[in-house]
Amino acid sequence: MRTTLPHFLSALALVAGLTACTAVPTVAPAPAVAAPAPVAAPPVADASLPAPKTGNKRFFELHESFLARTKAGPIGLLFLGDSITEGWKKAPHIWEHYYGAFQPANFGISGDQTQHVIWRIENGELDGITPKVVVLMIGTNNTSQHTAAQIAAADRRIVQMLRTRLPAAKVLLLAIFPRGLDKNKDGTIDPRPRRMEIINAVNPELAKLDDGRMVRFLDINANFLGNDGTIPRGIMPDQLHPSAAGYQLWAEAIQPLLQEMMK
Repeated sequence: MRTTLPHFLSALALVAGLTACTAVPTVAPAPAVAAPAPVAAPPVADASLPAPKTGNKRFFELHESFLARTKAGPIGLLFLGDSITEGWKKAPHIWEHYYGAFQPANFGISGDQTQHVIWRIENGELDGITPKVVVLMIGTNNTSQHTAAQIAAADRRIVQMLRTRLPAAKVLLLAIFPRGLDKNKDGTIDPRPRRMEIINAVNPELAKLDDGRMVRFLDINANFLGNDGTIPRGIMPDQLHPSAAGYQLWAEAIQPLLQEMMK
């Protein structure tokens, strides 16, 4: 059969149409998803500058209670520090036996670091009181983020603040107590003794603040250690906070020097 030109052109158009229908459509590439911006770590507080525990209701409640205590009556003996100091509440009979005659006050707050104590001092906790002795121990909580030099400098500032604001008071500066190994987030023991290494570097610096008269340094850490150099669970069940037996050891260890300073 003879194919005419119109027939050929019609067939050619049909083939082109079928080809267009079966062509795979072009898919536009998906827009690139931007990676999330890294979250910046919060800045580390300066251990020597005053800072409150913003958002910590208990911190401010205790601070207010301390201000009320300064107005309630005389304070002859003041303990200042963190949860280790606050923990004297667990041994009220020991507290009363050793310190009851001295009109004592306990200004310890759990979790406090040096900058928090500095803020508390600057916000009235020493106003209007005239203790004979201030027992100070602070710094163990700083060891998670500050160097030994930073902690020692902050403790030095606190001692200077005590001497300036309470010129007639003597300061019994205690070595930062020993602590056991830290736990990781999954509950396993972190074998690195980093925190204790920092404490062991801070305490000799604190010893230099002892002037033999108004500031006395005392290291009683050996009293909390067993013969193998570790902390018995009966003394510090969580390897940080003393039990009643631990507070008994604390009281006995500082008693001779404290009695001398209270005269």
